[in-house]
Amino acid sequence: MLKLEDVVAKCRVAHGKKFRLKDHDPSWAGDEDVPKPKRKKFAEKILAQSVAELAESQERLYASDAWSVLVVLQAMDAAGKDGTIKHVMSGVNPQGCQVFSFKQPSSEELDHNFLWRYTKALPERGRIGIFNRSYYEEVLVVRVRPELVQAERIPDAKIDGSFWSDRFEDINNLERHLARNGTKVLKFFLNLSRDEQRKRFLKRLNDPSRHWKFSASDLSERGRWDDYMKAYQEAIAATSTEWAPWHVVPADHKWVARAIVAHTIAEALEDLDLKYPEVTPDKLAAIEEARAQLEAEPDA
Repeated sequence: MLKLEDVVAKCRVAHGKKFRLKDHDPSWAGDEDVPKPKRKKFAEKILAQSVAELAESQERLYASDAWSVLVVLQAMDAAGKDGTIKHVMSGVNPQGCQVFSFKQPSSEELDHNFLWRYTKALPERGRIGIFNRSYYEEVLVVRVRPELVQAERIPDAKIDGSFWSDRFEDINNLERHLARNGTKVLKFFLNLSRDEQRKRFLKRLNDPSRHWKFSASDLSERGRWDDYMKAYQEAIAATSTEWAPWHVVPADHKWVARAIVAHTIAEALEDLDLKYPEVTPDKLAAIEEARAQLEAEPDA
């Protein structure tokens, strides 16, 4: 019997073990455990189930007001982050979910440490927070384009291997702090192939209704593809921990990426063993009194 748990396990990057990005197939083509004719149907069924489970679990998360969940989504352009958020969170009460997309930092944000603008947006207890790009941009795009570090005006900063190792350490410490204080951190890299990105860019260019999605910078960043893959590999290897593991999700087919993300979040919430708040004896008595009072009222 097909189990998405097995697929998710292959996506999860084990802490302390050697990680190579090229070992993760963006098209999910080499997975013999899931026969090709069944893959899409299987993934769509899991997505529907997980969305329903997530909606119910999110209500308990909100009611219990003890845990929060941070979902980190990282990917190259056109990998489907927006669509993943839309489909995975389609059944969740908007009051219990918040999404933040991080663009170019403002002058105020550059006057603080590199984690400041992200920590301001962390979800409070009872909520799911989604980072569409995140503090990992500070060891990805900033690493590929080190001139961006100059804008941060870090005194006596020497941009070498130790600089990035220190940032990895800072990120690990932040995530450990969050885990110790009731925030479940779930991290996903939507692993898109270069060829599939090209196809999606062309689709945008050939469809006037999608022109708004295209930016000239998309092609310049695509020209740095190998540098980005190296940066992703090193960042994931250095920051996939027991308390905040990375999931490298095959993203050439949107249906499998969405199923894996939805299932992983739903399972993580289930593992928290969330409970509705227990009603005290005094409140139970008040409930009974209110029921009696309403039932005693004459019909209109």
